[in-house]
Amino acid sequence: MTDPIADFLTRIRNGCMAAKEDVSIPFSKMKAEMCRILQEEGYIWSYEVDTSDTHPNLKVKLKYNGREPVIRKLQRVSKPGLRNYVSVQEIPRVLGGLGISILSTSRGLMTGAKAKKANVGGELLAFVY
Repeated sequence: MTDPIADFLTRIRNGCMAAKEDVSIPFSKMKAEMCRILQEEGYIWSYEVDTSDTHPNLKVKLKYNGREPVIRKLQRVSKPGLRNYVSVQEIPRVLGGLGISILSTSRGLMTGAKAKKANVGGELLAFVY
């Protein structure tokens, strides 16, 4: 697998489209941090690390409004072949502030709004709305 973050986003996107209650994703620290951000922002119910197998997995419980998934779109921005770095002034607003952008900064993973408050730029990983 060349892009584990894209695989992470695709598994969540596919789980939402199939109306699954939860999805299982191979564990990494970055994926766990992205799950933490999605939970803090209210896009998923919860996540947990399942260590019962030989390789740990993230179990992400998806969130729905009735039958509609809360996550409308997950878009990968920076790719392994074309990294996208932004400064503080260049951090985009997603849907006029209704969505979030996820950045990898020198202070860890954070949303675009928190990165602006902390006055740090970084690699723009994904848009969520």
